[in-house]
Amino acid sequence: MKILIAPDSFKDCLEAADVAKHLANGIKRFLPNADIEAIPVADGGEGFVQTMLSALGGNKISLKASDPLGRETEAFYGILNDGNTAVIEMAAASGIEKLKLEERDPLLTSTFGTGQLLLNAIEKGCNKIIIGIGGSATNDGGAGMAKALGYRFLDDSGNELPEGGGYLDRLSSIETSQVSPAFQNIELLVACDVTNPLTGKLGASAIYGPQKGASPKVVQQLDKNLEILAFVIRRDLNKDILKLPGGGAAGGLGAGLVAFANGTLKAGFDIVKEQTNLEEAVKKADLVITGEGKMDSQTKQGKTPWGVAQLAKKHNKPLVAVAGFLGNGYRELYDEGFTSILALPNGPISLKESIETAPKLLVDAGERIVRLFAAK
Repeated sequence: MKILIAPDSFKDCLEAADVAKHLANGIKRFLPNADIEAIPVADGGEGFVQTMLSALGGNKISLKASDPLGRETEAFYGILNDGNTAVIEMAAASGIEKLKLEERDPLLTSTFGTGQLLLNAIEKGCNKIIIGIGGSATNDGGAGMAKALGYRFLDDSGNELPEGGGYLDRLSSIETSQVSPAFQNIELLVACDVTNPLTGKLGASAIYGPQKGASPKVVQQLDKNLEILAFVIRRDLNKDILKLPGGGAAGGLGAGLVAFANGTLKAGFDIVKEQTNLEEAVKKADLVITGEGKMDSQTKQGKTPWGVAQLAKKHNKPLVAVAGFLGNGYRELYDEGFTSILALPNGPISLKESIETAPKLLVDAGERIVRLFAAK
């Protein structure tokens, strides 16, 4: 039996590669000689770099960068084994987890650190960059990132604007003479799994601003500021990003990467699928296993297990999903390509205990899955 294991991470618990490892150990407990292929999958959020490194091989690069409030922080990105491709998580420098709850302020937070990661990768000779933009603390439209690349954001007096989305209402012009020319020859793919535009009722500020600390009044201010940014970008850079689907991702960083770094927005799962040849692996498998921390009706809104399910359905492969928790509407997923969906807990259990025992529970789940299929 050839078995493909292609899970996402279990948020705040295990990275996707560890989930795959524990499931494989359970399978081998019953089928020691099972032919197992593990392709950890992530869609651009937490664990994106490690997932790509685990699947494709490469090295993690550690460096100092600016956190969302301009303080020095430990950050990282990956360079794949080809030596030319960098994989970046914007959250490694500009993520919301870098801030305490009381520090969250999208008027002040900046993506400058993300720009530092991009620049470092280019300086190391990478000509292809894949960047996941989930988990941001920012709402600056990527202006901070662009500053790190050499763009200058000027007010009416020719002074540079301070960091943060709260100052974009002063923006008068964007100056490009100091921008690194290296970006002209870079292929930049942006893993983006939302379709929100930059501004408006479904824009970056309205939808994601509150979770980053924005009050209703601040949301209105930030939305207006991003509209000003889009206007100046269109006038000075000849790029129209105001209604770009996905432009509102990560506080407008999606739009900023298109405007300032010639990025291409693409579904994170599609990027990983192509880079790892996941579809070919599904075609060869007799059984496919996927999973994530929680599965419910929202899973079919483009999350990783749903993407795996579409491939399994296309190639008529049985698919079993495992999850730490099954929420409302999970049964809807049976119409989306899932053969069976299993919750990990085997009895009444607290969240803390579930997280602590997740490795053992995954091993047990792996064994249960193959025992059932072997009994057919």
